[in-house]
Amino acid sequence: MSISGKNAGRRSRARVTAPAAATPTAAVEVAPEGNHHELFIDRELSLLRFQRRVLEEAIDQRNPLLDRLKFLAIVGSNLNEFFMVRVAGLMDQVDAGVTASPDGLHSPLNLLHEIRAESYAIMQESRDVLILDLLPALAARGVHVLSYEALDRGQRLAADKYFREIIFPILTPLAFDPGRPFPHISNLSLNLAVLIQDKKKVRRFARLKIPDTLSQFVPVGPAEGAEPVNGSGRGRGSGTKPPSSVVWIEEVVAANLPALFPGMKILSVYSFHVTRDADMEIQELEASDLLETVEQSVRQRRFGNVVRLQVNEEMPAEVLTILLNNLEVEPEDVYRLKSPLGLSRMMDLYGLDRPDLKEPVFVPRVPAPLQLKGEEEDIFSAIRRGDVLLHNPFDSFQPLIEFLRRAAADPQVQAIKMTLYRVGRNSPVVEALLEAIEEGKQVAVLVELKARFDEESNIEWARALERQGVHVVYGLLGLKIHTKLAMVVRREGKTMRRYMHLGTGNYNAVTAHLYTDLGMFTCDKEIGEDVTDLFNYLTGYSEKKDYRKLLVAPIDLRQRIVQMIEREIAHSQAGRPARLIFKVNGLVDRQMIRLLYDASREGVRVDLLVRGVCCLRPGIPGVSENIRVTSIVGRFLEHSRVFFFENGGAHEVYMGSADLMPRNLNERVETAFPVSDRELVRVVREDILELYLRDNVKARRMHPDGSYSRVTPVPGEEIVNAQEVLLERTRKGANR
Repeated sequence: MSISGKNAGRRSRARVTAPAAATPTAAVEVAPEGNHHELFIDRELSLLRFQRRVLEEAIDQRNPLLDRLKFLAIVGSNLNEFFMVRVAGLMDQVDAGVTASPDGLHSPLNLLHEIRAESYAIMQESRDVLILDLLPALAARGVHVLSYEALDRGQRLAADKYFREIIFPILTPLAFDPGRPFPHISNLSLNLAVLIQDKKKVRRFARLKIPDTLSQFVPVGPAEGAEPVNGSGRGRGSGTKPPSSVVWIEEVVAANLPALFPGMKILSVYSFHVTRDADMEIQELEASDLLETVEQSVRQRRFGNVVRLQVNEEMPAEVLTILLNNLEVEPEDVYRLKSPLGLSRMMDLYGLDRPDLKEPVFVPRVPAPLQLKGEEEDIFSAIRRGDVLLHNPFDSFQPLIEFLRRAAADPQVQAIKMTLYRVGRNSPVVEALLEAIEEGKQVAVLVELKARFDEESNIEWARALERQGVHVVYGLLGLKIHTKLAMVVRREGKTMRRYMHLGTGNYNAVTAHLYTDLGMFTCDKEIGEDVTDLFNYLTGYSEKKDYRKLLVAPIDLRQRIVQMIEREIAHSQAGRPARLIFKVNGLVDRQMIRLLYDASREGVRVDLLVRGVCCLRPGIPGVSENIRVTSIVGRFLEHSRVFFFENGGAHEVYMGSADLMPRNLNERVETAFPVSDRELVRVVREDILELYLRDNVKARRMHPDGSYSRVTPVPGEEIVNAQEVLLERTRKGANR
């Protein structure tokens, strides 16, 4: 399934088919010039369309059952963040009296109405997929998610025993009456609203939080007399698997409420789930200590305004009114849904030891240049021989860890400098940096404390690094540090040589197995000088505005990309080969979109691989008919950012940390680095970008109205699942 040079530049013959229930794509007619809102798609609605594409993977029966369940959990998690940040921001605009919007099409209030309707539909459809499709299919394979009422005697005994020994000691029932105020309901918490009656026939209300520190599924063992089921699947042999039976934790708690309210009559119980405004505004100009400010903001996140209240569809008006009044929620922000609430919790079930119901496990490869031979070789000698490309998760993350550990142990290494954005809880990267300090190296680390939803982890690591003597810098005023850089300074003879790793993804060993990212080892002298200058800019005082090879935001990355797109336009006007292939996570920036429209009108072929939000409208006659937008949603989260320029036949490739969004180009420190080695340029273009463009399994093509349709192969065309092709190369040990 490799791509030959002869076919690399051709567009796929695959056809785009609309989903069965899709409405026909509406024609979009706009003038090619002027400030027309019809040229742009609303960011929030585009982001919701991405959630639908993820939901499609939960529906797709070609995916293993537990992986389908995982995609459903991802939809739930993504919607949580969408409401905490995007919807909360729109509510703030409405409260502030904002009536206009940047797109000229939606006022914040009208946009909220559209978002609520579409989000509600996604939530309802997600539960239909779970209840009507996934749970019955799992039960047929021996994984039973049962209601408490459906448990047999032995299973109930097991559930009740688990409640007494594990759950009960953690629970804290909170009463609400004239003597006790309504309890605080924390963000993303699942709760039970309990109506009880005392001996005097007085009705009371109590709230009970379901502990999120425990698994959301209580194991209850097989049903009495259950037979083992066939556990074969996906070509990994046959055998038997004992049936797994679990029940939702909230149902076990609800069934055992008398233990929490002795002497009281339980009248009814209903679940509800709260989502709060979790976006943080760091008032840096007033903050003398950014670390303390972020810590305080993280604590305050639990107390933001409620932006979504999900309730069991059977909740009566009496109970709902109590919640509305005390949580200060408007009726339009209430979502009545079938249980279970909090679909992100399905990830707990994905952890079952059922490899027959998941994608096959694979072992990442180590690229050939880094397969060291003999004691005289080390990773530094390998990098000196030439730049090395890494494509996670198909390539192992271990060479990066080896790079840092070798630097820590090597007596010739003098210093290590690194940026950390999202590193996770158990970080081998941070451990390697701590080893370097113990070996007497100079270590400087820039930790971005404002990495959304990773602040707590980053704060912990920042304090641990500081305690060991690492020079820790927390960022720049008004800017997030999003660039991914690691530099090792090594004495070699009478000179100092700089070795760098530059990448598109975070230095996180967990997500390196889940996200597709590109990185490069190099000891290029000019890139080394640029990285040194950039670290000096980040840690000290510098007004440097010119870099030799790196593109740096907010300094010159935007301007340089603009210049290269304009160069492509000039090539097309002169009759020379002209093409752009950009792979990003999001395309929102209007200047970039307009420039891509200009390129299309001048005959430049533009292929955009945009995983998530895309505000550009492709295929508009006279405006964007030469632009094709493709979204790949598959086993791994597409995360790499790549910019390919045909450049009249002298191909150029840049990779980096920035998406084409205003925040990346204007409000963050980002870098894009050139790929200079001609063979690596070919690999990026043909073996990665063109492969993705040939995908006719996981690819969706965008229409002018912002909708997406799956790409399907035409009769006789090779079936191409890009991620699977890359995995197959990994399994066969294909090395660059």
